[in-house]
Amino acid sequence: MESQQILSEKVRHVGKFDFKETYRILFEWLTDKGYNISEKYYKEVIGQGGAKEVDIKWVASKLVSSYFKFEMSLEYKIIALVSVEEEVNGVKIKMNKGDLTLTVKSSIIKDYEGQWDSGPLKFLRNIYDKNLTPERMDGQIGEIIGETEEFVAEIKAFLILTGKR
Repeated sequence: MESQQILSEKVRHVGKFDFKETYRILFEWLTDKGYNISEKYYKEVIGQGGAKEVDIKWVASKLVSSYFKFEMSLEYKIIALVSVEEEVNGVKIKMNKGDLTLTVKSSIIKDYEGQWDSGPLKFLRNIYDKNLTPERMDGQIGEIIGETEEFVAEIKAFLILTGKR
């Protein structure tokens, strides 16, 4: 198994947003694109004045062939998270306010099951990688870059929209 990081993006939003809705939107976007999500870490600490600090780590993966797998690692870091009420069109809604940083790292994993990692198969894998996969690899890189950029754009648009309520 060989992993190659392709792209790393960071989104920062300071102000109002809906934490639960943001979480749901990101989860749904990834599952709609065929990713399986594993929440590797969740920590919530309540500080002075009731403000929370939240750390979350997801690993989302998607099989794209019998040889390639895409993986997105997402790290949420939220500080000074508090609940607030906003009035939208005469209706009070609950939101959050805080400092959110979301880091997205995308990788391609070759031979994700490790079937070609030992003995003569490793030799054949090297030949395959050098002679047959460069063009396929370029296509896969372009695809994961496109998905990552689309995901980040979706995050930014959602945070801007909810922050303007």
